[in-house]
Amino acid sequence: MDDEGTAGWPEPVVRVQSLSESGLATIPARYVKPESERPNTNPNKLVVTTKEEKGEEEGGEGDHHQTNKTKMSIPVVDLSSPRAPATARAVSAACREWGFFQAVNHGVSGELLRRCRRVWKGFFHLPMEVKQRYGNSPATYEGYGSRLGVEKGAVLDWGDYYFLHVRPPHLHDTDKWPHLPPDLRETTEEYSREVASLCGRLMAAMSAGLLVGAGGERRLAEAFGGEEAAGVCVRVNYYPRCPQPELTLGLSSHSDPGGMTVLLADDRVRGLQVRHRAGNWVTVDPVPGALIVNVGDQIQVLTNATYRSVEHRVMVNAEEERLSVALFYNPRSDLPLAPMPELISPERPPLYKPMTFDEYRLYIRRKGPRGKSQVESLKAAAGDDDDGR
Repeated sequence: MDDEGTAGWPEPVVRVQSLSESGLATIPARYVKPESERPNTNPNKLVVTTKEEKGEEEGGEGDHHQTNKTKMSIPVVDLSSPRAPATARAVSAACREWGFFQAVNHGVSGELLRRCRRVWKGFFHLPMEVKQRYGNSPATYEGYGSRLGVEKGAVLDWGDYYFLHVRPPHLHDTDKWPHLPPDLRETTEEYSREVASLCGRLMAAMSAGLLVGAGGERRLAEAFGGEEAAGVCVRVNYYPRCPQPELTLGLSSHSDPGGMTVLLADDRVRGLQVRHRAGNWVTVDPVPGALIVNVGDQIQVLTNATYRSVEHRVMVNAEEERLSVALFYNPRSDLPLAPMPELISPERPPLYKPMTFDEYRLYIRRKGPRGKSQVESLKAAAGDDDDGR
């Protein structure tokens, strides 16, 4: 198996793609999840039965004896009129109820989405020795990687990735951007610009939906330190075929530590699952041409949990590889963030203590994805204050 040595990691890093292509029939023990964390490979989404349907199932009156159950899925929001009050209401409702939605008519061209998928699939299909030149370290995570967290002996996820800083400019290290395929850099830069611009429109809609008064559309952007100060990172996820997908995950359950995430999902193979408030995992069926948007922990903190980040995870597949592109839109990293004053009242005191994003993201970089344990620990800390908040 190819590995890149330690490069600051607690043990040699093995590329999951190398494992997959070796033809092994069983996955190494390092990738086997505890039984409680293994995916439900039943392809059905969460099913909800209405009161009327329940009555029919239990022998209630009615002409129809076969019930039509509603399969749950994350909302779909039309962004063709991004500044319309109806759009703000739809975005706000999705952020309050799900923390996730699929954005359609979002203004990013379908040709660019297809090109972005194509160039990054091309990168992951390059010879291993070419990709290894960009091997990352836990210092910044920039480059070609295969694990999150630095705990020795940790159970690992079945996936490789490529992580890049786009802005602020001083973090944009061109040496970390692959030279192949030839149009990868240009395509990724264009994609990042277009999706970051979309994030600005989404922030305005989210802000308007908070109903915090005059100038409300700019409120979240201001709390981020201003639109130009927002950080942008890209993580391209590659999930190779897995001989035992029922035993592992491509990415363990977590909420995103940043502000907002926009995901370009694989257009052929589904795998993303979102945790419904009832505790069930809902498999997302991507709408063609859509981008998937989710609330991160920083927006949960700023809105005092009016908008909530939600746990999600990724299943892998025995027959097909899968690729997705996540763009993270984050607050200025050295700015202390706390609940916005407009969303605090005697009835709803602040739930979180101030913390910079630089401080916050150290947790996932050290420990890897761990559900919502980090943001919940902030809530506990706020509750321990002497003034009772």
